[in-house]
Amino acid sequence: MFTLIRSFALLLLFWLPALQAADSGWLQNPQNSHAQVRLRADTSQTDRTRILLDIQLQDGWKTYWRSPGEGGIAPTIRWQDGATQAHWFWPLPQRFNVAGITTQGYHQRVTLPIELPNQTLKSLAGTLTLSTCSNVCILTDYPFTIDMTSSVDASFEHDYAQAMGSVPIERGLADTLVAGYQQGELQIVAERQDGWQQPALFLDGMEGASFGEPRFTLSGSRLVARVPVSDEWGDAAPDITGKTLSLVLADKGLAQQINLPIGVGPGQSSAVLPLWQMLLMALAGGFILNLMPCVLPVLGMKLGSIINTPKRDRRSVRLQFFASSAGIITSFMMLALLMTALRLGNHALGWGIQFQNPWFIALMVLVTLLFSASLFGLLHLRLPSNLNTRLATHQGRGLGGHFWQGAFATLLATPCSAPFLGTAVAFALAAPLPLLWVMFIALGIGMSLPWLMIAAFPALALRLPRPGRWMNGLRIALGALMLASCFWLISLLVNHIGLTATWIVAATIALVLLVTLFKQCGIRLATGVTALLLLVAGGMVLSGLFSPTSGKPRIEDRLNWQPLTEQAIHQALDAKQRVFIDVTADWCVTCKANKYNVLLRDDVQQALLAADVVTLRGDWSRPSDEITRFLQLRGSVAVPFNQIYGPDAPQGVVLSPLLDRTTLLKTLSDAKGTEQ
Repeated sequence: MFTLIRSFALLLLFWLPALQAADSGWLQNPQNSHAQVRLRADTSQTDRTRILLDIQLQDGWKTYWRSPGEGGIAPTIRWQDGATQAHWFWPLPQRFNVAGITTQGYHQRVTLPIELPNQTLKSLAGTLTLSTCSNVCILTDYPFTIDMTSSVDASFEHDYAQAMGSVPIERGLADTLVAGYQQGELQIVAERQDGWQQPALFLDGMEGASFGEPRFTLSGSRLVARVPVSDEWGDAAPDITGKTLSLVLADKGLAQQINLPIGVGPGQSSAVLPLWQMLLMALAGGFILNLMPCVLPVLGMKLGSIINTPKRDRRSVRLQFFASSAGIITSFMMLALLMTALRLGNHALGWGIQFQNPWFIALMVLVTLLFSASLFGLLHLRLPSNLNTRLATHQGRGLGGHFWQGAFATLLATPCSAPFLGTAVAFALAAPLPLLWVMFIALGIGMSLPWLMIAAFPALALRLPRPGRWMNGLRIALGALMLASCFWLISLLVNHIGLTATWIVAATIALVLLVTLFKQCGIRLATGVTALLLLVAGGMVLSGLFSPTSGKPRIEDRLNWQPLTEQAIHQALDAKQRVFIDVTADWCVTCKANKYNVLLRDDVQQALLAADVVTLRGDWSRPSDEITRFLQLRGSVAVPFNQIYGPDAPQGVVLSPLLDRTTLLKTLSDAKGTEQ
């Protein structure tokens, strides 16, 4: 009985090929013993014919993906008997680097799914041309014939599903993806909420362009891939801006097929500059922050505290300014800690982004209100006794107040951007975490340089006038200046709680403050502060509340601002138009200065109203992923950000954070080109 069963099994084994005749069998060319191929077909579908192309390679040999890279030829089939064009599916490839040449393909074994429109053919014939390479390359033809009247292999369905499972999907990996090109480098920025582990990028070829091996930079949820671009001969790169890029992005086996337009890339990446130059930029950017209007109220408080000191000597002045410098540097270290936490939590990074949070704004309103009340003499801010003891110096004079003045100056400086600052911060936020900390400490040292200078030369502070009755007027003026900052911060709440609620908060604070002043300081001081409040703080509130989003601006803006998008830039460039970009925020003091000092000037307005100029504006007052990606693609993390495109400036010219009217007009004119 066992012998009979075995004989039947052997007979069935030899009979199976007849049932599996929709199979070419393994094919091998005598001129290439390093590869063998097989084609299997399934005719059970009514609307299509599914084919599996199996390729088996010896160790050390490879074949190619649909876009081989800098060398090689992709597999092709010349169909016979009237077969129409096939649709190929390409599993995720690998990257090979040999002698400085990067290629994309497969090794060992790969199965390529292919689909044909359903046909009534008794047989399907053709010739597969396969390029296989090791130290040498062999181009081999494999003629084949498949009997389409026979049944399919029982394992076909499983093998087909497995092969399709290795084909990149259309969505599900990257949350957002943008591409930009400039000066021989393609830059691709991908965001993924779950972060990146082992990213890989494979690019389809493009006529006239050759892509090199990508270089990756990881920053939390953000992946930046930089790909060198040249022409097909390795010479100067062509301009591929505006073309459509086809690519496969992968991470730990999960792959996504993506087609996206190539935008205008960022300016020269700051990462190519030596570290010592970036540190100098950080020092310069931090130093210039002292000249920004954000820091002026704190500087006034600092001078007032020095003048109020009954006994001024070199040692006490030196210690006070050292304490303020320590407060500045410590605050920048806290900002570095905040940026580290945001990066590890896969959140957006940027300079001044804490002002997008209404709770932070409310905290700053409270702090500025307390400082102004202290200057008016309504209360006295004291540190806890244990902290005051640790910060105390000889003769019992505490340095805590000076430390917190420096910390407060840093917080008020963050809504301001300055030359060199944006470049330094952008480099820091994209750098590894240890380097991020080094850059932020350098920013703190740069901002504290004037304070350290006075600490080194106390005679500069000792020349200030002696205290007297005039100090009462100065103290009230400094309090009014701080109160103006408080009401400016209140105006930033419009985007979060609405115009009516903001007015109620501002009116309540003003009423409570005036009543308290009248009760404790008398009608004379209350009247004076009321006048200052109406002239200074009231003006700040109105300028903040009546913005283009909540009313009419103080000076009419005649420009027709359009929403900022990459597509709008491409469309304008295709139409040979110029583009002026303004990325701003309500909390950005430098943005306000640029607006009223430059953008609302008659000659600038007239130039931007030209028929061939498109004005695009992005509002970063509240968190915006689109604007964050726009800035990151251009190597920026701060506002204001202004850029000009045109026929003679297709890559875009980034302007200084502090706009200059003459420079803006000249850059806009130069971008026009000779064809206009």
